[in-house]
Order: sequence, then structure tokens, then C-alpha cells
Amino acid sequence: MTLATYGDRKYHSSARLGDAAEWPSLRIERRQLEAGAQTALPAECTEIVLMLSGRAGVIRTGNGNTQESLGQPGVSWIVPAGTQESRVELLAPMECLHLYLPPSLIEQSALADYDIDPAKTKLAYAGGLHDPMLLQIGSTYRSLLDRPSQPTDRLLVDGMQTVLAGHLLGTYALDQWRPIAKAPSLNPKRLKRVLDFIEARIAVEISLDDLAAEACLSPFHFSRLFKDATGFTPHRYVTDRRVQAARDKLALNHSSMVEIALDTGFGSQANFIRVFRKVTGLTPGQYREFHLR
Repeated sequence: MTLATYGDRKYHSSARLGDAAEWPSLRIERRQLEAGAQTALPAECTEIVLMLSGRAGVIRTGNGNTQESLGQPGVSWIVPAGTQESRVELLAPMECLHLYLPPSLIEQSALADYDIDPAKTKLAYAGGLHDPMLLQIGSTYRSLLDRPSQPTDRLLVDGMQTVLAGHLLGTYALDQWRPIAKAPSLNPKRLKRVLDFIEARIAVEISLDDLAAEACLSPFHFSRLFKDATGFTPHRYVTDRRVQAARDKLALNHSSMVEIALDTGFGSQANFIRVFRKVTGLTPGQYREFHLR
């Protein structure tokens, strides 16, 4: 059946997390998607993707329309049936909920009952969406994956599909949906370049000017756009990454405190202890002792 095989062919390198749930007109899957190019396929069914965890730049092209967006929990994408996708690329791993729906969201008889023009039921190729309604519907569907099936599931699914179809057609119909004008932002490629730069230089001093230059922006604009993209100031992000790197080294119990302080860019053991305790509430020694119990 098309709904059952589409995801496996499109996301060939992904891992499906748990069992899928399937009904005649709906399939629900949870997947861990790996970074890199996915298999671009003509969309045989309508696919709704809701990001559950991770943070990743997403670049995709459908019907000649290229979209770049920053994926984070709660963001969603719509791939209408019939879309000719030619590129789907993820810049980092991400966990997503996938809803697969038949090409026709509502039966022809129902369209007549609701006085809906069939010509206006084609959906837009939309992505990077912050849509609370889609998120709520997705959360309800996800709950069906986390428990044994029940006799009332079909009733719930049928009702939710009507809600979902009404929301999609009322919000994302091709003839009425327009992307919201975006404020200036760090595009996914620039953001990835900056994050990779931080990881590669975690042991040495990293200045705001260094990061801004990597993004080809002024320090002022870079600081604002970086916080918009990640939720953290550049300084806080670098500090948190250093603390996480130090945690990993403390857990291995192979290096001294001085070695870890220098290897993770804190400069001195005293500074390492001060910052680590401020972030975690524990000294490095206490963290190591607790972890090794």
C-alpha cells in the first residue's frame, strides 16, 4: 500500500522508532532521521512532518520551489500529494512524527456536503511552520503510538482526520496560503558553519568577532540573529558546549581537572570550577564522583 511504503523509500537511511500505526486513510510513524540527502520522490500521498526533537537546517525543493528553514521542536512541513520533490537535505539529525494521508483529504461526497469546491482543495508546499493547531493534532496522533491499540481508536482517528483536513484546507490551500515574510535570519548553512567552527575550536579562545566573521555578519547583527536561531547568546552557547564537553570527559575519568579545563577552553582549573558549578550546580569533582557511583 502506498501509505505504508512511502516513508521507507523516502527516508532510506532513517530508523523508525517503534511500531507504526495504520488505518485505511492514515499512517503514523516516528522516525530518527540522519543528516544528509534523503531520497527525493514524487509525493504519492500527502505527508505532514512534525519535528519532535533536535535542531537542524532543512533544505528542500518541490515543484522547483526551494525552501530553507531551521527545524526545531514544534516546526512542521507539508508535502502535498503530487509534489515533484527533487531535493530533501538535513544538515543535522532530527526526530520527527510523520503523518501520511491519501491524495484526497476528503471524499468527493463530503466535499459536496460541505460546499467545498474540489478545485480549491490542492495544498501548498509549505515548510518551517510554527502552527499550534498542527502541533496539537500531531500530539494527539502521537499518543496512539505510545499505548496498545483500543477499539475506540478508529473513532478518534476519523474525527481527528476531519479536523486535520478542515485545518489544512482552510489554512494551506494553494490559492490562499502565502509564506509569512521573514525577518532577517541566519540561514541553515551559515548557522551550521558557525556551530561547526565552535566544535572545532572548543579548546581555544573563541571571540564574538571570530563567530561573526564566520557568518559574514557584523558582531551586532550576528549576536541578534544567533539568539533568534538558537535561543542562546553566542557566549552562553559556547559556554554550554564547553560544559557539555567537560561532562563527557569527567564521565570517562581519564583526565585530570587541569587537563579537562585546558582541553575544553576554560583556560584554568579555577575558572573551570567556577563556570561548571554555576551551570550545573556541582563542582567538577562532585559531578565525577556522582557519575561514577
